[in-house]
Amino acid sequence: MKYDRDGDQHYDVASALIKSIRGSDVDAALHYLARMIEAGEDPRFIARRLMISASEDIGLADPTALPTAVAAAQAVAMIGFPEAALTLSHATIRPPPGPKSNAATIAIQQAQADVRGGLAGPVPPHLRDGHYKGAAKLGHAQGYVYPHDVPGGIAAQQYAPDTIEGKRYYQPTRYGAEARYADVVERVRARLKGEQPES
Repeated sequence: MKYDRDGDQHYDVASALIKSIRGSDVDAALHYLARMIEAGEDPRFIARRLMISASEDIGLADPTALPTAVAAAQAVAMIGFPEAALTLSHATIRPPPGPKSNAATIAIQQAQADVRGGLAGPVPPHLRDGHYKGAAKLGHAQGYVYPHDVPGGIAAQQYAPDTIEGKRYYQPTRYGAEARYADVVERVRARLKGEQPES
């Protein structure tokens, strides 16, 4: 079988595995997994790719995908081949039929792009550390509202620096478990701005 662990085939087959999972084709994913196993690929490499896929492509649409992939990676480290093939199969089969979301991926990429673009403004004074001597004189931690002291646990105050106030990085999809976050996130955002009373 043509497969070079350090060359194009290595990366092409790994890419095909992840893209098959992303595309919901469980049979193709298992085919590429089998090719990697039979070629002697390091099972830890495969497990790492499955963990990345669970966050990058499945995300909060199925919050069980990442724990499954992490458990598989831990099992692979403990048992090795040939039994590790069963664990990798388990982690490969779990995501394709289920819902998928890359909202978490997009969210962090956009936040990082803003930080790299110079939008890392000063931390609002009321969020700064107030535990050291002289912090109060600088206005640090003054006016901070402790969320646990507020009904509903959401304190209407500014958390983001002025440079990104109002930005919405996380845009939940309506797929799988993430669908329930969509309305909740909007309600929380309104409460943070004092625009919506506790419900």
